[in-house]
Amino acid sequence: MPIPDDPLAEDFLVFMEVERRSSGRTLENYRHALATFRCECRGFTSWEDLTAEHFRGYLFDLMKRDMARATIRLRFAALRSFFKWLTRRRGWTANPLLDVQLPKQEKKLPVVLTTEQVVQMLELPLKMERDKQAPTWAAERDTAILELFYSTGMRLSELAGLDVEDVDAYSETVRVLGKGRKERLCPVGPPAMAALQAYRVKAGVHEGPLFRSKLGRRITVRALADVVQKYWRASGLPVRVTPHKFRHSFATHLLNGGADLRSVQTLLGHASLSTTQIYTHVSTQRMKEVYDAAHPRA
Repeated sequence: MPIPDDPLAEDFLVFMEVERRSSGRTLENYRHALATFRCECRGFTSWEDLTAEHFRGYLFDLMKRDMARATIRLRFAALRSFFKWLTRRRGWTANPLLDVQLPKQEKKLPVVLTTEQVVQMLELPLKMERDKQAPTWAAERDTAILELFYSTGMRLSELAGLDVEDVDAYSETVRVLGKGRKERLCPVGPPAMAALQAYRVKAGVHEGPLFRSKLGRRITVRALADVVQKYWRASGLPVRVTPHKFRHSFATHLLNGGADLRSVQTLLGHASLSTTQIYTHVSTQRMKEVYDAAHPRA
């Protein structure tokens, strides 16, 4: 969505892209948030004339629409970043957003797969290939994709951006470029590494993009999501499986197995430990279920 005749907003987005090295998704969300605010804020004339009341009115309008709190907070995150940039880089003295209180984030526990459900998903691509008796390298690729999601807890965009050179078979690690273009090393388990090797050999992938379409191009984020969707539908599992479900399951299973929270934070690429702490609640909930089922006085 363009922001016509708004050099301030355009300069801010350039700053986010060049200096903050924000992802394309973040830039798209910020552009949409700023442009939408200009259109929907009652009494908007210019950024300089805005007061806290303008933002409170806008917030009230969004809440009246029953908009999800996460979406509201995302829109205001863009506005707050914009005004922080205006005060720090453009010398503005007032930041009206400092006096606006947002609704608290809803705390929903992530839904995770059981170990058995994960294994069922991981085994599906090759099983479906055998059933069709039409072997292609797509089944090996899809197996490697699912294995790597669960083995590393990577985000969808991170896995799509992998190159062959990012995988170190000797140390069994993969170099991941995460949010804010921060690099991290993720260990890769032997099953995932074996699946990767089988795919690369069968598809003849030796350099460049790791995961590719049948046309040889880098696989898109949408196509990756479609791969997971395809096998979820074939699995018949009652829980909807998405790439992020693999990430949730990865973190929860690690904590259930005794991993410490700091290590899980590093593996997930979370900037803040508070983001990772939600998985401790999932683990605690599972512990309570086991306790209730097993203890005679529960």
